[in-house]
Amino acid sequence: MPEDVFTAPLKRPAHVGEDWLEPKQTEYDSEDDAIWNDLFARQMEILPGRAASAFMEGLDRLDLGTGGVPDFGDLSEALDKLTGWSVVPVPMLIPDHIFFWHLANRRFPAGNFIRTRETFDYIQEPDVFHDVFGHVPMLTNPVFADYMQEYGRAGFRAMEHNRLKALGALYWYTVEFGLVQEEAGLRAYGAGILSGPTEAVFSVEAKSPNRIMLNVDRVMRTDYVISDLQPTYFVIESFEDLYRKTVERDFERLYKSLSPSFTYANSAVIDVDNVVNVGTQEYLLRGGRGSGARPV
Repeated sequence: MPEDVFTAPLKRPAHVGEDWLEPKQTEYDSEDDAIWNDLFARQMEILPGRAASAFMEGLDRLDLGTGGVPDFGDLSEALDKLTGWSVVPVPMLIPDHIFFWHLANRRFPAGNFIRTRETFDYIQEPDVFHDVFGHVPMLTNPVFADYMQEYGRAGFRAMEHNRLKALGALYWYTVEFGLVQEEAGLRAYGAGILSGPTEAVFSVEAKSPNRIMLNVDRVMRTDYVISDLQPTYFVIESFEDLYRKTVERDFERLYKSLSPSFTYANSAVIDVDNVVNVGTQEYLLRGGRGSGARPV
């Protein structure tokens, strides 16, 4: 990046180069593999009928349930044949511009570690289960795979305009916590939903959250929750619809009109919204996760 563009001052581990890639994937032991297997089994009890059909098809195509943490080389070989993507190991959260660069070149950076039994239900930094189970199956879908590459390409422009928060909101409400309208009903395709048991049910069935059709300009002005269930989810008609609404949008003009801070609260419903349903916000109003509120 040019010297006048701000980048997060993350300390790069000494053993990785400027691309932040690990020399090789971690050699996971039997306990690591057992944790993956238990996480996988738990999600597979919950996701049928709630996860997007593209995600479920991706799971089958990549055969992620064969036992133990998947080999990135095998995953990359299968992905390359389907959509030209690969999975690469990184030690931790990586700087934004490095993340964008990998996505723009059809490489998905995956955490080179797995959570422990103590952090089985929630881990703040994305691990190999979140990254591979949650994200990678969607990369078997050609349209979504193209969307992810275009998102990476868009990242540099957002940084140049100092509007990274706005682009981050788009990622959050689509790639991490997006819903899609299918013939059978609402289904989740976002990795943050699909890699955890509670939100997989909450996002598509609970009465608390709002569900609103995706409007790119609106989403990029909307705050979001990092460590709790979302008060609002945005819904796409299809992945082709997502691609058109984002890739065909003139982000150069949009960034010039955006405020540096968010305009809308994460629970807001505004007059321009195409609303699927207005939530009760009961979970949020009762205090959310910290209060022990039930996700209803």
